[in-house]
Amino acid sequence: MVIEELIALGQIACPMVITGLLLYSKSIISMLFLGHLGDVELAGGSLSIAFANITGYSVLKGLAMGMEPICCQAFGAKKWVVLSQTHSRTVGLLSLAVIPICVSWLNMEPILLWSGQEPSITSVARVFLTYSIPELLSQVHLNPLKIFLRTQGLTKPLTMSATCAMILHLPINYFLVVYLNMGVKGVALASGFYSVNVSLGLLLYLLVSKTAIKPWNGVAFITYFQGWQPLLSLALPSVCSVCLEWWWYEVMLLLCGLLSNPKASVAAMGVLIQTTGLLYVFPNSLSMSLSNRIGHELGADQPARAKRATIFGLTVAVICGLLACIFTIVVRNVWGKLYSSDQQILNLTSVALPIVDFAALLCFRLELGFVGLWLGLAAAQASCTCMMVYTLLRTDWREQAKRAKELTQATEAGKNDLEENLLC
Repeated sequence: MVIEELIALGQIACPMVITGLLLYSKSIISMLFLGHLGDVELAGGSLSIAFANITGYSVLKGLAMGMEPICCQAFGAKKWVVLSQTHSRTVGLLSLAVIPICVSWLNMEPILLWSGQEPSITSVARVFLTYSIPELLSQVHLNPLKIFLRTQGLTKPLTMSATCAMILHLPINYFLVVYLNMGVKGVALASGFYSVNVSLGLLLYLLVSKTAIKPWNGVAFITYFQGWQPLLSLALPSVCSVCLEWWWYEVMLLLCGLLSNPKASVAAMGVLIQTTGLLYVFPNSLSMSLSNRIGHELGADQPARAKRATIFGLTVAVICGLLACIFTIVVRNVWGKLYSSDQQILNLTSVALPIVDFAALLCFRLELGFVGLWLGLAAAQASCTCMMVYTLLRTDWREQAKRAKELTQATEAGKNDLEENLLC
């Protein structure tokens, strides 16, 4: 039974880990190019990424995650038409949400100056953020498409697309940043090219595949902007959850701009957040693959198997957490040198890195500074973990299977004879 669960989980999780590492490598390359441009560029790029995550990427990802439980359970119940309809509605929702986000990005400089950020860092952040808009627009299509394929258990196409995009990402960065001497503009545009290349790879797969459900079959244009109620009932809580999870990291970056040495603190925080991103790949891949497994079992009305998958996933998560702690302790004195040679940045990174896996109050009131921010994060994550474990222990899996059936029935627009054509 354990081997069976491990194989079932591994078939989804392993390609997702590889994909996550490839997506992370894209961020690492961007940070390396920013770091070699200079400390101000590294700090400005880190600040703009923080602002982009707070106001843009977290919102789009959270809204897109609202489609995941619907699609997982619909796939388990073999209601193919629900998957295509939910994908189209999510794209429509994200298309509207991105408009105010773009407006805020184009007017971010006075907001950051008002919050007390250093003008030289803010000026670089403004340029980086303006040239990051193409990547934001590409996420409107990419986020729903990734979830659409993943909920069908199709993770290898994303791995292949991310691999091809990664192969192109380094030379594109070099061409824009070094050869054309575009500086931070080139780093931002290269990230946009990466997301576009991943999207094109996934679309190419859908065009040639004879097994994948097509997101466009049986979907009229009006479908993109109607029947949002079941989607919104899940998307709004999802966006709140994702934003709360992401925002604390970015708020910490903004708070670093208020410390005594903002350039070193912001740059070091950027390095640490990227490191956290690396460690996050493994539990995040486990989480998404486990979500697929549970969703499919609930959709197929198998609550006992869903519960068993949950217990097994939690056990694997504990092991991953212990390995992550060991990794951060071992590399604490060498990791920062990959990004910068500035001794102040290296010292801050070395001190904070071992507690990444365990703020403002500790930082300012108790005068713990940079380390206090990470201690505050550790306390927040510990309390969150306790609440989630408590929720899982009290879950009625039979009731969840019943709710899964009700959800897919509410999303499905009546009896539809287009299902047989979705695989064409």
